[in-house]
Amino acid sequence: MTDAGSKDARLADARSTGPKTTGPKTTGPKTTRPQGPAARSGTPRARRITDTIPLSTKLAACTLILLLIGAAAISLTIRELVGNYMLEKTDAQLVNQAQLVYDNVDVLRSKDGDGASPGPSDYFMQIRDMDDAIVVTPLVPTLPNGVVSQPLLPANRSMAGVRIGRPFTTPAVVKTASGSNPDRSTVQVAHAPWRVLVVRLVQKVDGDTTENRGLVYIGLSLSDQIDTINTLTRYCAMVGLAIVLLGGAMATLLIQHTLTPLKRIEKTAAKIAAGDLSQRVPSAPENTEVGSLAASLNAMLARIEGSFHEQQQTTEKMKRFVSDASHELRTPLATIHGYSELYTMQRDMPGALERADESIAHIEASSSRMTVLVEDLLSLARLDEGRGIDITQQVAVRPLIADAADDLHALDPERTIRRGAVLLDESGRNSTPRLRFREGPMPDIELNGDGSRLRQVITNIVGNIHRYTPGDSPVEVALGMVPASIGPESLARMPSTERSMHRFLEAAEVGRSMQVGMNYAVIRFIDHGPGVPVASQAQIFERFYTADPSRARQKGGTGLGMSIAQSVVKAHRGFICASSSHGGGLTLTVILPVGPLEPVGVARQQTKVSTKGDRRGRKSRRS
Repeated sequence: MTDAGSKDARLADARSTGPKTTGPKTTGPKTTRPQGPAARSGTPRARRITDTIPLSTKLAACTLILLLIGAAAISLTIRELVGNYMLEKTDAQLVNQAQLVYDNVDVLRSKDGDGASPGPSDYFMQIRDMDDAIVVTPLVPTLPNGVVSQPLLPANRSMAGVRIGRPFTTPAVVKTASGSNPDRSTVQVAHAPWRVLVVRLVQKVDGDTTENRGLVYIGLSLSDQIDTINTLTRYCAMVGLAIVLLGGAMATLLIQHTLTPLKRIEKTAAKIAAGDLSQRVPSAPENTEVGSLAASLNAMLARIEGSFHEQQQTTEKMKRFVSDASHELRTPLATIHGYSELYTMQRDMPGALERADESIAHIEASSSRMTVLVEDLLSLARLDEGRGIDITQQVAVRPLIADAADDLHALDPERTIRRGAVLLDESGRNSTPRLRFREGPMPDIELNGDGSRLRQVITNIVGNIHRYTPGDSPVEVALGMVPASIGPESLARMPSTERSMHRFLEAAEVGRSMQVGMNYAVIRFIDHGPGVPVASQAQIFERFYTADPSRARQKGGTGLGMSIAQSVVKAHRGFICASSSHGGGLTLTVILPVGPLEPVGVARQQTKVSTKGDRRGRKSRRS
């Protein structure tokens, strides 16, 4: 043997396993995928089965599977890492102690023969010559009950692919003494594989000259390492199983708690499906998925409920409209038919010519009334379809109102008609805003619209005042410009109620203070007649509405004038409503968009620029 330094240098790179034997590859019979309808329907059938499983069960099962995979991966990773680490430690022990074991082989043989406790005598050693022929096996560990375990080495005079200085793993060869009965644990230890290292037996001749004398096989049993790895694997499996069970229980509880809002949504949806459209999903923080879903569902349900009620109202209005139209048309038709029969019966009697003139006069009056009714119905139908109106004209509003006031004065000469401007009340800043009348000249306002249709709106309002108020009751007619922070589309969608009027006034107060929004032309007709009950003020814009329950038409009219006025105003993206007048009577307010409101800063800047331009022009002209 050489000195310890040169021996350690030769053993420093011993880190590999023994030779691997490979056998011929065997190929089994080729498997073919099933063809036909069964194969094609397999995946959809599996999907149908999985679709029937509740979501909570799917989530819990996925969580358990992930925990199982994680626990198994961690256990296998720990087993592999610890096994590699212990194998490297065994290789390092073989490399570092090979020289020491060889130098003390006699001492180790005496300990092994005496049956000493496990320790250095656990080493196996075999010495071969340069031809790889077995010379001697000085160390062979002996287990209790005479069980001998040694590594399976290459045959005599054969290396069998074993490389010098590279550790390798080989199975054990177990020999049991006759008559012995070893226990199970001893048998398991005996059958554990061995880790073997082959080193050169170098002897120093003289000076720096060395001579190879043979090969030394040194081995250690891997039973302790295998036992440690198996014990660690069992503990990892137990801990992993406990984590899987505990994690599965916690995941199930958490999933059930998380899906509770979805179950409430399901119950709410079932009640809505049963017909209760007033149900709403319980709210939750909107930064969560369930809260966002609940908010979206509630908004959708509100729109569905509103659309359903609108459809019901539309259906009821259509039924009432058909009934009222039939009633209104039946009266003149019955009159025409009756007077025609009367004329036929009395034409051969004395004085038939005078009675014929009277019958023809009644027939003419009834046909004229029916013509007006049909024309109004046709006008409403065209307005509902968006036809028969052109809002691209430039219309001056003040002349229309002035002509209507003159017409009302011509119809009722004894009526007092005051003209003035509409102003947003600035006195009550802490109270609800309101519009007030100030007598004086009306402002000049122009807007885009249909002049003939707007004149029809004002004429219908004046006609109602003439028919349903005393001829000597006063009337105020006013026009004004009011800014409001509300869009024309939103304004046109508001119902013709006093609450909508309050919303517009609130928007007008915001628009006046912030100088943002749109300018609106506000037209008001204030009468002081008998008025209309508050509960019926929104109904005057319904078709064929009349305050007379008997539907008597002594005062004229078809009950469609205010419906036509509302349709025309909404076609102009405006708003009309009725409210009670201060001191009794009825006030009709028409609001029409004029144009965007310019900010005060921009208007002042434009004024300054124009003033500077005028000054520069004057200076240049003077020069």
